[in-house]
Amino acid sequence: MNEKEQNITTGEWPPKGDGHHDSALFVNEGVEQQPSVNPYMKNFFRKKPVLLSADEYVKGIEEGNTTILSKAITLVESQLPAHREIARRIIAKCQHISARKSSMRIGITGVPGAGKSTFIEAFGKYLTAEGHKLAVLAIDPSSERSKGSILGDKTRMETLCNDPNAFIRPSPSAGSLGGVARKTRETILLCEAAGYDVIFIETVGVGQSETAVHSMSDFFLLLMLSGAGDDLQGIKRGIMEMSDLIAITKADGNNIEKANMAKALYANALHLFPPTESGWVPTAVTSSAVTGEGLEEILKLIEQYFALVKENGYYLHKRRQQARYWMYESINEALREDFYENPLIEKKLKEYENAVLDGSMDSFMAAGELMEIYNNIKE
Repeated sequence: MNEKEQNITTGEWPPKGDGHHDSALFVNEGVEQQPSVNPYMKNFFRKKPVLLSADEYVKGIEEGNTTILSKAITLVESQLPAHREIARRIIAKCQHISARKSSMRIGITGVPGAGKSTFIEAFGKYLTAEGHKLAVLAIDPSSERSKGSILGDKTRMETLCNDPNAFIRPSPSAGSLGGVARKTRETILLCEAAGYDVIFIETVGVGQSETAVHSMSDFFLLLMLSGAGDDLQGIKRGIMEMSDLIAITKADGNNIEKANMAKALYANALHLFPPTESGWVPTAVTSSAVTGEGLEEILKLIEQYFALVKENGYYLHKRRQQARYWMYESINEALREDFYENPLIEKKLKEYENAVLDGSMDSFMAAGELMEIYNNIKE
């Protein structure tokens, strides 16, 4: 056995001999191992967003800069205390600008499957073709478990999303009642200041608290389906009384006859309700987002409504009533934030929560004691 074979047999590596690596057991040294973390990765991290001044945000909004508008809405929706003060200044300035402009705030709701997003895209394209600037505030329901939202309305309105005269802003409902986002009303003011003369507020669907969207819109449009069982089954007195117009969607193809029957049923049902405060007589129409049928009629009815309420003074009266309503809502929200952000309350809250969970204290007693602590702090 030569020296090379002996080295291989004994396991000595690399094998010594004639210097030629003719053994299948030989492994090349290879290249030097690179670090596991890419040294250039730091260049890909997002930089901390730079906050502008309130005047800079307002200037960008007035100029119609949708990027600035979107950032301002994000500030308004933010829960961070650092963002609240600048958001308040932006809202205050935009409110004065919005007050000088005449806009149409249209609340849109409907039963699940009525095709709200499809209708909004078709009707929105029709409005922009008529020379209007449209802002769509689409509200997505937030998960009770993860608190997250899909915010996928832009993907469902792909054509409208690419329209330069349309602005679509999806927002999470974040647990708020009425199927609207927590800061929807403030967002409306910002959109009006940006020059959008038609504002759609799309809710997550018909619920028991739709008064929230009614309290921030001038015109309330209810979308209903036909052929989904008993058409009158979907009628709820509260939502029907708030509606200024009912549109039966998907009135095309084999569904036209059913849609016309549903239209007659809803129109008759609307006549059973007392006269509206505005003097407007609600009615029902059929529409199709596929063929475009009924869209022109809906716009004409909306324009007739606004002509009526502006002439008889109800338009301004309703706006003022809504302003009063939102004054109280703002007070309630401010008190809630002040309570939960108080350092002592924040410290005591977990203690009382555990007491309620282990049954050593009643929930009403715990709430009463916490409120007493809070009142003593304020004194």
